[in-house]
Amino acid sequence: MPAVYRWGIIGLGRIARKFAEDLRMLPGARLHAVASTSPERAQAFAREYGAPHAYGRYEDIVKCPELDIIYIATPHVWHCENTLLCLENGIPVLCEKPFSMNRQQAIQMIHTARRNRTFLMEALWTRFIPAVDYALALAAQGEIGDVHTVKADFGFHMPFDPHSRVFNKALGGGALLDIGIYPALLALFVLGKPLAEDIQAMATFTSTDVDASCAFMFRYPDNRLALGHATIAAKTPVEAWLYGTEGTIRLHPRWHHTQKVTVSHYEGDGTVQRDMEFPFDGWGYHFEAAHVMECLGKGLVESDLVPLDFTLELAETLDIIREKAGLVY
Repeated sequence: MPAVYRWGIIGLGRIARKFAEDLRMLPGARLHAVASTSPERAQAFAREYGAPHAYGRYEDIVKCPELDIIYIATPHVWHCENTLLCLENGIPVLCEKPFSMNRQQAIQMIHTARRNRTFLMEALWTRFIPAVDYALALAAQGEIGDVHTVKADFGFHMPFDPHSRVFNKALGGGALLDIGIYPALLALFVLGKPLAEDIQAMATFTSTDVDASCAFMFRYPDNRLALGHATIAAKTPVEAWLYGTEGTIRLHPRWHHTQKVTVSHYEGDGTVQRDMEFPFDGWGYHFEAAHVMECLGKGLVESDLVPLDFTLELAETLDIIREKAGLVY
C-alpha cells in the first residue's frame, strides 16, 4: 500500500476541476498526470493543480510511470473507450457517471475489469456523501418502518444552446443521463432494481432531440413506488424523500450532496422530527476518492458500496427508461 496514491485524470472539464480541487484535501492523494485532447489545456491544468505530467492525447497517459488510478471525466460517449484503454493497460479506473451509454458497453467494461483483475468503479459520489450514507443506513435499519415510496428530483434551467454538450445528442446530452441518473440510483439503492414491465417513463424533447425533461415511476411488490424527475428546463427543489410506514426521511437540497437530513416519526395526529447536520468542505468528491484508495489498499478489484453488479443494474434501468420515454442515441 503506497503512502500516497498517484491519480491521473482523463478529460479536463468542469467536473475534473472539482475533483482535482477535492483531491488536495486528501493527504494520501496526489494528482500525478492529466490528459486532454488539447496539449495546451493539459499543460495549463497540470500547472494549476501541480501535476508533474501532462498529455495532449488520452492514449499517452497510460504510459505514465508510477500511476495508481485514473479518474475518467470525459463526456458520456467516451467513457467506455477511455475505461477500456486504462483497464487493458492494468490501470485501475474510477469512471464518472453515467458509467456507459448502454447496457452492452457496461457489460464490456465490467468483463474487461474482471478479466484483467483490475479495479473499476462508477463514480457515484452521492453514495459517499456522509448525510446520504446516514439516510440510507437509517432506512435500511427500519428507522421509519418499511419504506414504501422514494421520491427525488433534480432540475436546473439552462438556456438552449445547440453547441453545448448538454444539448448535443452526439455527446449523450439531455436530462436523464446527466442528472436523471440521481433519482434513479437512489431508488435502486433503497428499493432495488425494478422489473422492466414495472417501469413507466415519459420525456419532452429539445429541437436537438435530447430530453429536456424526463419523469419516471417504478412499481415494486408490496405497494412500493419510486418517483423521479429530471429537467434542464427549470429550477426544481432538488430534494429527496423516503416515506415509510412510521415516518419520513428528507434529504435537503441539493440532496445528492446534501449536508442536512431530517427524520420525522408519526406520533398520534402529528409528527416528531429531528435534524442532523453533516458539514464538509469542498465539493464532496474526496469521499469517493478516499473510498477508492481504501479499496486499492485492500487489494480489491471492485467496491462493496458501489459494486459492478449495481452499476450494471443501473445501466439496464436507464436503458429501459430511455426506451419507454422514446429517447434514442
